Amino acid sequence: MTLWNSEALKRSVALWLRQGISPGRLALTLSLGFAIGCIPVVGVPTVVCAALALMLRLNQPAIQAANYAAMPLQVALIVPFVHLGGRLFPFAPHRAIAAEMLLRSPFGALVQMGTFAGQAILAWLLIAGPVIVLMTLALNVIFRGISVVAAARAGADAGN
Repeated sequence: MTLWNSEALKRSVALWLRQGISPGRLALTLSLGFAIGCIPVVGVPTVVCAALALMLRLNQPAIQAANYAAMPLQVALIVPFVHLGGRLFPFAPHRAIAAEMLLRSPFGALVQMGTFAGQAILAWLLIAGPVIVLMTLALNVIFRGISVVAAARAGADAGN
């Protein structure tokens, strides 16, 4: 099953809704998973999603599915987040990390990469909050519609 297959996605959402997850809770879970999946540091989102799902008692498969769906976007947004973070939080001058810098001063290159990552994460934090709110609201409306349709189908099937 690919996540981008709309029929498979509809079946997964319907299954999660039938498992007792409210449309609002599922919308929040998927929104958090997708937004966290865009954190501009590769490898971090999976752990953050798992920990957040445990702490907030969210559906682990749903949050990880949204996280994995966001991975291509995560990679595509790393450079824009680094640039935005550098403009918004200029606490270190931006220099390109060249191979000679890695050889000459590995620690300096590591510090520079850490600075880039920190600035990118700060930029992501500014954008993630509003994105989570908007996605949760939109998905909530969609999932309420799906749950109404699923309930109507279940009632029609029971009547036959």
